[in-house]
Order: sequence, then structure tokens, then C-alpha cells
Amino acid sequence: MSIWPIELEIAWRYTSARRKAGKNKETGSKDGFLSFISSVSMLGIALGVAALIVVLSVMNGFQKEVRDRMLSVLSHVEVHSPSGLGDWQPLIAKVEQNSHVKGSAPMIMSQALITRGDVMRGVALRGIDPEFEGNVSDIPKHFIQGKVAGLKPGEFGLALGAELAGILGVQLGDRITIMVPEGDINPAGVTPRMRAFKLIGIIDSGHYEFDSTLAVVHWRDAAALLRLDGPSGLRLKLDDMQVAAQVADELSLKLPGLWVKDWTRQNKNWFAAVQTEKRMMFIILTLIIAVAAFNLVSTLVMTVTDKQGDIAILRTMGASAGMIQRIFFAQGFMIGALGTLGGIALGLLISLNIDVIVPVIEAIFRVQFLPRDIYFISRLPSDVRSGDVLTVGLMAFGLSLLATLYPSWRAAKIQPAHALRYE
Repeated sequence: MSIWPIELEIAWRYTSARRKAGKNKETGSKDGFLSFISSVSMLGIALGVAALIVVLSVMNGFQKEVRDRMLSVLSHVEVHSPSGLGDWQPLIAKVEQNSHVKGSAPMIMSQALITRGDVMRGVALRGIDPEFEGNVSDIPKHFIQGKVAGLKPGEFGLALGAELAGILGVQLGDRITIMVPEGDINPAGVTPRMRAFKLIGIIDSGHYEFDSTLAVVHWRDAAALLRLDGPSGLRLKLDDMQVAAQVADELSLKLPGLWVKDWTRQNKNWFAAVQTEKRMMFIILTLIIAVAAFNLVSTLVMTVTDKQGDIAILRTMGASAGMIQRIFFAQGFMIGALGTLGGIALGLLISLNIDVIVPVIEAIFRVQFLPRDIYFISRLPSDVRSGDVLTVGLMAFGLSLLATLYPSWRAAKIQPAHALRYE
């Protein structure tokens, strides 16, 4: 006696039937064909689920990787003053009263031109305090040549991003001229303000945009160049980056006259674009699963048409219309469940090993999917999230169940006398 309900037993036979050698080769051939198209439907669902999981995991990984690299150079929250901060130590004590603030450091931010020979580049000039910078960013850890301690006030030392240093063709100890927008007025007119700096370090953050535009000096040297009495703002590090917007709002109320912004607002357009792309990719790839579900409809309709004789015999033996409907619903349930579980397993296998798979593909076909000079990162990351996997699995399984409703209803409506007329 089978431990399965009779509906599941019959549904499994219809799903897994294979052509067997015997007297009735025609029936065996039909059963084998039905099994084949059932397998194709199952494979279609599995591939759709796997593709959606892989794409979502890669987009999550891309967003996380870029965000982490951004925040290794940027800060969670920045406090600015248009005219500069004169006495900034009391302000640090004031902002650190917030329980989420775990570190702070003075800074100066400005745009500048950097020249070396015939090469001239626009840069983001950043004045930092080497003693406190490690409290708010990973810049001290990103020095691949020299050390952040080499930025000493009055010595006009300079650290450049690795890409920028390569473009300028400079090495440690070279002299580089920095010009700032503010100029000096003299009898000849307005002349640009400039100063020669000595290269004491090279920074490699792994983020092409920063490494190709970042120039770091001591904030006191930047203040001397820009004619400021003190730093132009403070950089803050929080215990949780996700509360940055909340902390920024609290500090804005507590510090009137100062401009407070958090990392989500600094890169709002980029993160909004990534979220939009993720939603669109979810919708587009969901259509793949929907196509596989419609294929399941055709599979079950063909099975119902081929098994009309079996249905009629079951009805004459006392099977109810509900039982017939449950048989084909169970068949669609099995195909949908096996396809969804197989797709989840395949998607997780690829997503968790994408750092191995992609380099192999790149080596075989001699291509590079993420060139450093175009994208923020040069490798394909992956971040598998259980919520995404659960959503994709439930959606695929739900579409599969939805696809079984019409074929199972059609099977229940078959009249035994009409089906057996030509048997």
C-alpha cells in the first residue's frame, strides 16, 4: 500500500513516466514524450529562478561593495560651515554628545587644479588631520606608499590617489603644484593662488573615482592655501551607517547655521539609480519565470488531452470530479516545486561561487566584464540575501500553482461517456 494519497501517486506516475519496452510501444512513446515536456517545464522554471537569484545577488553585491568602498574614503556624516570653523574643538565635543557618533575629525574640502609638467587635472582637495583621520575613514590604511603621518603642518606634504599619480607620472619626493579657485588681487589683476607640494604618499582605495581625483594634504596647509582661519567642517563616523540620515537631522536642529549632510544624500542619485535598476531587472527576469509557467499550462493541457481515457475510467470507478482536479493540480505542484527548488539550488551555487566562475570565463574568452576605468570596481561581487531568495522562490512557486488551475479544471469537466466513445 502506498503511503501517498492516490492523487499524488497518479500525478507522480504522469510526471515521471518513461517509455518502457513492452507490447504497447505507442503508449510508452506518448508517456515518454509527456515526461519530456514536463522536464522541460521544470527546467524552464529552474533556469528562471536561478537567473533571478544570481542577478539580484550580483546587484546587491555591487551596491554593497561600492558603498563600502565609498565609505572607506567618505564619512557617514559631514558638518560644514560656509565661512569655516574658527574654534572647532568645542563643536567636536558638542556633536559627540550624540550616542551614535563614535569618531570625529576636522577637514577642509575644496576643488583645485593640480599640475605636473604639461599635465593638468582637476582634483578634490581634502585637508585632514592625520591624528584623527583614522577615527572617521580608512584613508590611513589605504596608503600603499608612504604613511599618513608624513602629512605634517607647515611642510606642505601631499598624498595622491594611485590612478591620479599614474596619470601625472609622479613618484614620492616629486614636487607638484596645486592651484585653488580663490585668487589674489594685485595691480596686474587677479592671479590664481598656487603652492608647490611634495608628494609623500600614494593612496589606493580600490574605488576608481576617488583614486583618480583625490589629493590629500594636512588641513592646516589647506587652510593656509585657501586663507581660512580653521577647518571648513567636521567628519563624523557612526556606530551604524543606516542611522546616518536620522543623526544628520538631529544635528541640523542642534547646530543652526551649519550645513549637515549624510552619506546617503551625498550619493543619492547613484543609490537611487541602482535601486531602480534592481527593480527593473527583477521585473524583466520575472517574465522568464512567467513564460515557464505558461509553458507548464501547455504541458498540463497536453497531459489532460492524452489521458482522457484514464480520466474516464477513473470516473466510472467512482472517482469524483474533485479527485480528478486534484490529480492534475498535484502534477503541476510537483513540477513547480521541483523546478523552484532546483532553481534555488543552482542560483545559490552560482552566486556563492561567482568570484571563481567569472575569472575563469574572463580567462577563457579573454574579456573583462568590469574595466576599472569605466566601473567603480573591477571584480564581480555577490551578496546573497535570504529575503530575495525567499521572494523569488515563493513567486515562482505561486505562478506555477496558478498555471495548474485551468488544466485541472478542464480535466474535471471531462465526461466519461464522451471520452470512452472512441476507446
